[in-house]
Amino acid sequence: MQQIQISDAAQGHFRKLLDQQEEGTNIRIFVVNPGTPNAECGVSYCPSNSVEATDTEMKYATFSAFVDEVSLPFLEDAEIDYVTEELGTQLTLKAPNAKMRKVADDAPLIERVDYVIQTQINPQLASHGGRITLVEITDEGYAILQFGGGCNGCSMVDVTLKDGVEKQLVELFAGELKGAKDITEHQRGEHSYY
Repeated sequence: MQQIQISDAAQGHFRKLLDQQEEGTNIRIFVVNPGTPNAECGVSYCPSNSVEATDTEMKYATFSAFVDEVSLPFLEDAEIDYVTEELGTQLTLKAPNAKMRKVADDAPLIERVDYVIQTQINPQLASHGGRITLVEITDEGYAILQFGGGCNGCSMVDVTLKDGVEKQLVELFAGELKGAKDITEHQRGEHSYY
């Protein structure tokens, strides 16, 4: 795994905080509930006596960051920044793979499609209280989706499916996916020709 990206501003912020701690203290970056929809990322102090043999050490200019072996794969492509806004300064931690481990480019189609749904599509639907689950990919190349949460019974499901989800999936998996169907339309044997 490559280093977690920590901006110069965030490194400076961590150094100031660490200067107030016992000498030899570094930081720990971790994920609570990794690989689940409830995954949360965090940063804490890491005194030298709390470093585990299985931790991965990432060295930065003036300190080290330690990551436990369970959190490590879920922190791939993570970035930490220290941003100044009108209301003050704030530490931001972006970890796009915290909720679901990144899948390889040559993974089976169903795994790659599910990864995109969990990491890109569901976060968009979450703002409306909705989510989708990938049920299967048919032999004909259609992703069968189950709408849930706020999407369940919503009059906009068809629009969301055809203009949003299907369009995004077909573009990302051109030549592999022909389209997407809601599980109810698939169970009734209906076909869409969009």
